[in-house]
This record gives sequence, C-alpha cells and structure tokens, in this order.
Amino acid sequence: MIANRAPAWDVAAPSFTGVLDDDARALAEFAAAGEDVLTGLPAKAERDPAQRRVADDVLTACRTARRAFLSRHVEALYDLLTDRRTSYLRLPVLVAAAAERFPGLVPSAAQMAAELDRVQADKEGREIDQGIFCAAVLRSATAGSHLIEAMLRPTPRALQLLEGFRRTGVVELDAALIERQGDAAEITFRNAHCLNAEDAGLIADLETAVDLALLDDQVRVGVLRGGEVDHPRYRGKRVFSAGINLKDLRNGAIPFLEFLMGRELGYINKMYRGLLVDPAAGAWSDRTVVKPWIGAVDSFAIGGGMQLLLVLDRVIAEADAYLSLPAAEEGIVPGLGNLRLTRLTGARLARQVVLGGQKIHAATAQGRLLCDEVVAPQDMRAAIDRAVRELSAPAVAANRRMLTLAEEPLEVFREYLAEFAHVQVLRAYSGDVLAKVERRWQRSGSVR
Repeated sequence: MIANRAPAWDVAAPSFTGVLDDDARALAEFAAAGEDVLTGLPAKAERDPAQRRVADDVLTACRTARRAFLSRHVEALYDLLTDRRTSYLRLPVLVAAAAERFPGLVPSAAQMAAELDRVQADKEGREIDQGIFCAAVLRSATAGSHLIEAMLRPTPRALQLLEGFRRTGVVELDAALIERQGDAAEITFRNAHCLNAEDAGLIADLETAVDLALLDDQVRVGVLRGGEVDHPRYRGKRVFSAGINLKDLRNGAIPFLEFLMGRELGYINKMYRGLLVDPAAGAWSDRTVVKPWIGAVDSFAIGGGMQLLLVLDRVIAEADAYLSLPAAEEGIVPGLGNLRLTRLTGARLARQVVLGGQKIHAATAQGRLLCDEVVAPQDMRAAIDRAVRELSAPAVAANRRMLTLAEEPLEVFREYLAEFAHVQVLRAYSGDVLAKVERRWQRSGSVR
C-alpha cells in the first residue's frame, strides 16, 4: 500500500424494505463491500491518517446499517435463531448463530479469531458490532427477557460436576474453589497471581461454582471470599477482589460477550434473581432456586469486587478493608454499580464513588451503608459462621426474593443492560481507556 493512499468508500447505504430475507441480503452485500475496503488497508496499527479515516468511515457506515436492520427485525431474527424461543441459547452461542445465519450482522468466527491475536488498541473493534446486536436484543421486551432467562439456566459444566459435588462437597476449579461446610457453600477466589482480579477464567469458574451452590439441595447459603494472594505487599493475606484485570484488558483478553456481558447476565444475576431450573411458564418462584449470599471482604473490594457486594444479603468486612469503584479513573462503566449503588448509599455518595473515585472505608459511617458487620481479622471466621446460621432460616430465601422484586424489577434490569451493552463496549475501545491501560501497563506491568 502506497503511503497516504486509501481505497475509496462510496457505496450507498442499503435501503431496507421490512422484508427480513431481502433486508438481510442487502445488509450482507453492504457489509461485504465494507470488508473489501478494510482488506485493502494495512493492519490498524500500521495505517496512516488517511487510511484510518477510510476505515472509520467504513465501520461507521456498516454499524449504522446494522442498527437500522435490527430496529426492524430483531424480534423476528431472534425467533428464527431460537426456534420461536423454544431454544435457550447462551449469549456467545446466540451471537455465533447470528453470524452464521445473517452474514454481516455480527463478526464471523474467523474475524473474531483474528482479533484474538491483537492487543486491545490494535483490534478492529469487532466487539462493537456484537454490542450493537446485544443492545438490540435486550431492548426488546420479548427477546430480551428470553435471553435473560437463557443466561439464568445452569451451565453445562456445572451440570456435569453436580453429582460429584453432591457426593464430596468439594470442586476445585482453576480460579475458584467451592466447598460445602454445613449449610453453606463457600466459594473462594483463587486468582492469587493478580490480587484475585477478575479475568475470563475467574468469571467462568465463578458461574460454575454459583450454579453448584444453587443446585445442591444440601446448601442453604452461599459465601464468597477471596483467597490468599502472591503479591509482595499482601503475600499470605486474603484479598477479596482487585476488580477487572487491567493487564488483560490492555492485552485484549477481556472478551465482551463472556466477560463484560456474561458476568452481569450470568453468575451475578443468578445470585441476585436465582437459577432458572424450569423453563416452563409459571410463577417465578416455582421456576427458580434462590438462596441468600454472604460476602466476606478481606483487605479490599475494588471495581467488580465492590459491584458484587451490591447484590449480597450480608456483607462482613475487616476493620481495615476498603471498597471502591474506580470507573472514572479507568474510563469504563462499573457494571451495574450505577444502577444498584444509589439505593444503598443515596445519590450524592454514589456520584462521589462512581464519578470521583472516592474510597469507602469499612469502619466508617459511609462503610456501614454497604457493610452489615465490621470485624477484626481474627473474628472473620466466627462472623461468617454466625451469618450462615442466621440466613439459613427457611423464610430468608422467600423474603430476599421479594426484596429483589421490589428493588430491581426485571424490566429495569433489562433496560439498563441494553444501554450498558452499547456504552460499555464503546468505552472498552475508546482512546482514553486504551491510553490509560497502556500507561499503567508500561509503568508497572501489573494489574494495578
């Protein structure tokens, strides 16, 4: 490619008629023309300003066309992909099916595979197109509600491990350990090398562990706690969570579907709303398994770690522990923290935390808004056992189900997630975020 030369992009946007097959064909042809132009350009990191402008024009035009197509057809195509909502497809499977059935709508498997080899800043941003699709599905009350239910079902891996867990009471996963102790299932985060920061592996393991805790009839209460870590400053100490692994984000290893959307629609929502065990229509209480959850916060709960606390029924923290949502500093959206924090802290403090990065120390008046009990480190075990006994009462699960219904109706959750899918994926590829994670990586090479 000659410097400062770029192929022209002058293809007219498709005119959609409202007929699904015709519009799908028009979108596929338009997207293919755009891909031809992108193929004629160097890799993103090697483009000159003129080539970058052409690529941006192509990507913007194709995304505008995708939004227009989905605004007309999202419910019809969702019905096609799910056999009129009789099949419950997890989000990655649904998007893969859409790529195959509707070429040009979402990235193909080959396009996503090519992205995996690049750091975040050098990717084409194919996940933005996945975000457009997810947002459209979630905006539909019909399709979005069905997708939420699909993501609330037990994972295949959990179902495979369930018999062994019921028999032994222990399952060791790569990044998490689940152990049954009396009435409780204790889930320990074991990402020791990175202060129990969240990465794709931990998210997958936590969903499996949460499923097991909810499926096992011998378990009445779930407990979340961070394990001991390797960091020199905290070696030998327990840490609850350092939030998202920023090194992985910089390296392009935080997937949009499995991580950014999967954690919200998956294990966190299962802890909050329950595990869907019966897809048949009926009362939500007959279709789901709900149990109370306890969080034991050692050292700190940052970012996603603090977000977890907002759906738990009892939070016990060490006296020296602190909580924070450093979203403004990192440039991304703190999951559902913006939706849930206000009802615990009030609007003013929530803005100070989310927009200003204010830390909340557990042993303060502000900390008491988020922590039910603050204890000395040596008293943590006794506090957990006491909380398990109190929350094992038969009426607890029924009442926390009704509290969830009152606090966060499903439609509020769905509408928030629809906007989150759009905003978060754009933030993940925004220049300020990419620059911040690169500076941090260059400075320390560590997660935080």
